[in-house]
Amino acid sequence: MICLDCDDLFDTWRQQARWLLSHQIDPSRVSWKAPDAADLFCSDEELPEQTGPFQARVPLELLTMLESASAYRGDQRWSLLYEVLWRVSHGDRTAMLAGDKLGSELHRRLKSISREAHHLHAFLRFVALPPADPDADAQTLRPEYVAWHEPAHDILHSASQHFIGRMGQHRWLIATPQDGVYYDGHRLIHERRCPEGWQRMARQVDDPHGELWLTYYSHIFNPARLNPKVMQGHLPSRFWKNLPEGPLIPALITQARTGKQRDGQASDIGARRGKKIALKP
Repeated sequence: MICLDCDDLFDTWRQQARWLLSHQIDPSRVSWKAPDAADLFCSDEELPEQTGPFQARVPLELLTMLESASAYRGDQRWSLLYEVLWRVSHGDRTAMLAGDKLGSELHRRLKSISREAHHLHAFLRFVALPPADPDADAQTLRPEYVAWHEPAHDILHSASQHFIGRMGQHRWLIATPQDGVYYDGHRLIHERRCPEGWQRMARQVDDPHGELWLTYYSHIFNPARLNPKVMQGHLPSRFWKNLPEGPLIPALITQARTGKQRDGQASDIGARRGKKIALKP
């Protein structure tokens, strides 16, 4: 078994896959290991440094699909891509189709990545940092807004482009357990290993308007329309811990299940004191 390490970089994997194809090395003989991981089945096989004689021809559409699918985190992350590439380069383009067993897994990963990008756009919460000291030169590039997010796949760099247009010229930072991005008002800087300072800044910031938002959210929550299964399909519970309103959701669900769902918000409204209107005689 030939074991390779592409450091979870598509361009590196592409060079390795091109070299493997040129020597007609079957996918069953190749394994990509995670960075810093050991593989008991790796061999000491000496491989030629020069590329082989076989020249693969594949459609540009396939390379686009493989690059998108490379953001998927999971078992056989890179091996599956090489297997698809191998079949297509040998004339079997059904590997690109959802009706094929291998193609079905490829399309499932593409769909999962697209959905994770949507989750970033929908559930990311920027928090404004206190104004920086104008006399401190070290603070001139300090972000104005920060956010913490925990994506399931490597979609941060591509999906965060969405915020460049939405945030205008403001400086912002998004930190994750793996990587981070910082927009300085002109360009987007991506760090594959998120600096600890970025993570600390994003996780420890206090939202000055947090209490107001929680009050608003608890009052607009409509228990009469609650369907927990559907809600978790649109808002997976793994995101709750990083949302300001996340701690409120379990209690609001419990209230709905214990009777509030039956009469909606009528009891809350009925308990409030209204304006007294004098009746005309």
